[in-house]
Amino acid sequence: MIKGNFIDNLPKVYGIYTGGFLAFIIIMAIGEQMGMTAKAIGICFVAFTVAIYAIIGYLSRTAQADAYYVAGRQVPTVFNGMATAADWMSGASFVAMAGGIYFKGYGYMALLVGWTGGYVLVASLLAPYLRKFGCYTVPDFIGTRYGGNLSRFLAVVVLTVASFTYVTAQINATGTIASVALDIPFQYAVYVGLISILLCSMLGGMRGVTWTQVAQYIVLIIAYLLPVFWISNKMGAGFFPHFMLADEVARIGELEQQFGFVKNSAADLANVPKGLAGITKAHSAVNATPWAFISLALAMMMGTASLPHVMMRYFTTPSVKAARKSVGWSLFFIFLLYSSAPMLATLSKLSLIDPSLPTGIIGKSIAEVQAIDWYQNWNQANLMFVSDFNGNGTLELNEFFMGGKAVVLATPEIAGLPYVISGLVAAGGMAAAMSTADGLILAIANAISHDVYYKIIDPKAETAKRLVVARVLLVVIGFAGATIAALEIQGILGSVIWAFDFAMSGLFFPLVLGVWWKRANKEGACAGMALGLLSGLGYLIWVRNGGSGFLGITQLTFGIFGSAVSLVSMVVVSLITSEPSAATQKMVDDVRVPSGRSIIGRN
Repeated sequence: MIKGNFIDNLPKVYGIYTGGFLAFIIIMAIGEQMGMTAKAIGICFVAFTVAIYAIIGYLSRTAQADAYYVAGRQVPTVFNGMATAADWMSGASFVAMAGGIYFKGYGYMALLVGWTGGYVLVASLLAPYLRKFGCYTVPDFIGTRYGGNLSRFLAVVVLTVASFTYVTAQINATGTIASVALDIPFQYAVYVGLISILLCSMLGGMRGVTWTQVAQYIVLIIAYLLPVFWISNKMGAGFFPHFMLADEVARIGELEQQFGFVKNSAADLANVPKGLAGITKAHSAVNATPWAFISLALAMMMGTASLPHVMMRYFTTPSVKAARKSVGWSLFFIFLLYSSAPMLATLSKLSLIDPSLPTGIIGKSIAEVQAIDWYQNWNQANLMFVSDFNGNGTLELNEFFMGGKAVVLATPEIAGLPYVISGLVAAGGMAAAMSTADGLILAIANAISHDVYYKIIDPKAETAKRLVVARVLLVVIGFAGATIAALEIQGILGSVIWAFDFAMSGLFFPLVLGVWWKRANKEGACAGMALGLLSGLGYLIWVRNGGSGFLGITQLTFGIFGSAVSLVSMVVVSLITSEPSAATQKMVDDVRVPSGRSIIGRN
């Protein structure tokens, strides 16, 4: 029996939870040995973990504004670091990032550099100061710092565009996993994923999301690391394979030269299902130049420091000092997964193309490959495809295609691990996508309910009414995101990268200059947000429609163009209009002092 304050008992509570989850894995492993079907195992893993998250969400229900918006500002640093890592470890990180590295090589390592480096900007430029400000949301900071409803409204618009783009990718990921685990069509599975997401955040807001995200981090990190260590040890790359990455990459290069590569004709590729890519990186030269790598990393760094759902996590800490420490813990917990993603991509590719391994398929007959159970499962899910383009009956490098989403999810099966590990990975992927989707939908709903409804439309609204509006918005926004995700307009990784670009286009410099430049005023901030977002969006549309890139800026890095326009317009407009009031400039000075009360009077 656990006695005393919940916050004080957090290590014990989550220690028991972790032990219970490990016991559940063992029970599923025993069930598999006793004849439990793969489908039943997948359903049990997804259902069990989602049920746990729903229970935590229910127990965290609240009718208090401070608890709903910022978890009562009571979250300890270590646990806030875990919750932030879960919030950050989206479907892109868990499901799609290893796939991007798998197909497109080192160029996509720019995502790791940028997403990790972004937290340096968060720690040094923003998180402690926004916590000192005492705001509920990012638009709350913008509206109070610069003054006026227009600046607050524009911040909500940028937040909504970036976060909604991001959330469609997360619902896409939950739909992919649910469709495979539950054996239902993707178009319906996205709504199953949505219901799972809403169960966590509907009643408890940020408090519910925080404690479910800690639970989700424990699931996703176990689910990601266990297969990496197991597969590596099984393949002879050592129990801790990260130090052997260079050797394994060199081995892949040798095998690709040994097998040779025949470029597919347009007619061949026309028969490949949409969204699948070839087994080798010969199909793509993404980020082939140093500037392409640097620009993508830079865009991801600035985007990280602009995303509202990331900033919101640091509003929940007890103090400014705790916010800064939380960033450090966030980086540690994120590192555990990010350092393993390249290794997983490498092991997955070796499992398929190394003929010395029992899992290697290159050189085997087409019929033999098509008869493999794991191929049939993933082919049915439209995530794998083989065809005898060369007409010799033998599988060549250019004749196997796979979806990026399948790299992480299918690798345990390909490597011959027990199916219980595949069920665990599915549960981890669901946890990663759900945790981020919870934070994103909450960020949008809270911004609209607090900054538009309460601050602009009805400043006298009672707390109960404000929370009803926030909860209704959660459902509406989530349903809209699921509907867009079902259309599969863009892949998971592409949608996530766009979200970072949108965020940095409109919010990076208004946030940073709001803390570090007293001369920045309302007119400048409004110009920076509006022109930055519009120019970034215009650049994306132009490039997508065949326009030539400007200075090597692509559709994946359009935020660099948008943020440059935002900076120039913000500085110029601020300088040609009147400076902020003395009270506002004093407020900016005070926000940089780590001690003392919050600027806007909240603890």
